[in-house]
Amino acid sequence: MSEIIQLNGRPIETERLELQSLEDGRRQISCDFKVTSDAYHDIAVLLYEMNFRVNLPANGEEFDAAISNYFTDTTNLYEGNKVADYHLELTEVVST
Repeated sequence: MSEIIQLNGRPIETERLELQSLEDGRRQISCDFKVTSDAYHDIAVLLYEMNFRVNLPANGEEFDAAISNYFTDTTNLYEGNKVADYHLELTEVVST
């Protein structure tokens, strides 16, 4: 079942989303989603921000996080009609 994650206000429909608590109490998200050729540029620019206000509308979770890992099976989506699988992991950032 798909679930929406919002990164800096931009909604992304995930195919899989897992929220867990780390030993130190911070939250970590792992999610998988598809990126089309049409959305590639916008998603790439968004991910280059590296730090996000994360909102999970389905359960009301909201917090600041940074990318701890991500990868894709396709690095060039500039050719039309292609779709890539993205995997993204975000770890909560604690304000000091």
